[in-house]
Amino acid sequence: MKTSNLDVQHSNEKQVHANGLLINFDSFGERSNPAVVLIMGLATQMIFWDEAFCRALASQGFWVVRFDNRDIGKSSWLNKDKIPKSWAFLMNVLFAKKLKASYQLTDLAQDTVGLMDALEIEKAHIVGASMGGMIAQLIAIEAPQRVLSLTSIMSTTGDRSLPRASNTTALQLLATPVKEKTVYLKQATKVWRILHGSHYPFEQERITHLLRCSRERGFNPDGISRQFAAILSAADRTSALRQLTKPTLVIHGDMDPLVPVECGVATANAIPQAKLKIYPGMGHTIPVEVALDVINEIVELAKSAN
Repeated sequence: MKTSNLDVQHSNEKQVHANGLLINFDSFGERSNPAVVLIMGLATQMIFWDEAFCRALASQGFWVVRFDNRDIGKSSWLNKDKIPKSWAFLMNVLFAKKLKASYQLTDLAQDTVGLMDALEIEKAHIVGASMGGMIAQLIAIEAPQRVLSLTSIMSTTGDRSLPRASNTTALQLLATPVKEKTVYLKQATKVWRILHGSHYPFEQERITHLLRCSRERGFNPDGISRQFAAILSAADRTSALRQLTKPTLVIHGDMDPLVPVECGVATANAIPQAKLKIYPGMGHTIPVEVALDVINEIVELAKSAN
């Protein structure tokens, strides 16, 4: 039964043991409803799955779970693990030189499945954004029995021949976060403005608030570097994606400055019968102007999977 957003139950943040780590999560809606697991991207905590987005999705009859990936926010930090040197990242990006990562995207996929185990979720609708989309794809590849449907948002297949962000943009977006609070907020807000693009109004007050909350929840630059290393060392998933049989939705913006729209097209082309939804003017964020339509697309996909 559908409920209004205001009637949606919110369960406060908790930690559970998953894949040998502590994973921090909260949830929206009734636990008895079909589960939707939201996976966030690089350097981005679970609170960037906007609460209004989660409530609206839960109001359609789902139990919505969002969580912090390893090495960020309130989930376990792997601070004993080394991070690659800056030059190693640069050599990988420019010349595809092999990068040594302390863990792989497959480990983050196993974290998600471990969270599902801890919450006694047998199967879920898996939704991932950016790096979260890569993780979601891997869950569908490696644990298809746990997946009801797959939604990959502003993500890619891992094929390094696909278009990528310009080197100038990449350097701006991937600069090491500054520790001093005021400078950090200014730097991070600038990054989000670049990601958002110029087509839709930029909600600076809301984004700055989320960034301030993120810094207070858990500021871990080394963890971001380890996550980035996992992305850069990941194998091309294209051939594995061709074997998927799960109902799939691929969402992308045609103005994405970080993961160009061609990457979304390639993802949809790789997955049999995947639906591709491209939003004109959307960058590497989900603008409030399209959020409701994104929710409707996810709900439509989920209902088709039942």
